[in-house]
Amino acid sequence: MKKVIALVLVGLAVASCTQTEKGAGIGAVSGAIIGGAVTGNVRGAAVGAAIGGVSGAVIGSVSEQPGQCYYRDRYGRRYIDRCPSGY
Repeated sequence: MKKVIALVLVGLAVASCTQTEKGAGIGAVSGAIIGGAVTGNVRGAAVGAAIGGVSGAVIGSVSEQPGQCYYRDRYGRRYIDRCPSGY
């Protein structure tokens, strides 16, 4: 029963977040899991969480901007620009 209540509270907390916050949270959790699994230590999990959180926040912030798309140039740099017409 305690687990069910905890899950409901977490679900309500996440539902009230903005897309940027949701993206950061999902990215941080995913990054921590992947970083911990790959390196096998806490430092790798922390680095993965930091990288995932920042990446998730960037992607989440784009979804809050209607008509804006997230792109990556040939050098790997990320930028936000207007979406193509009809997209």
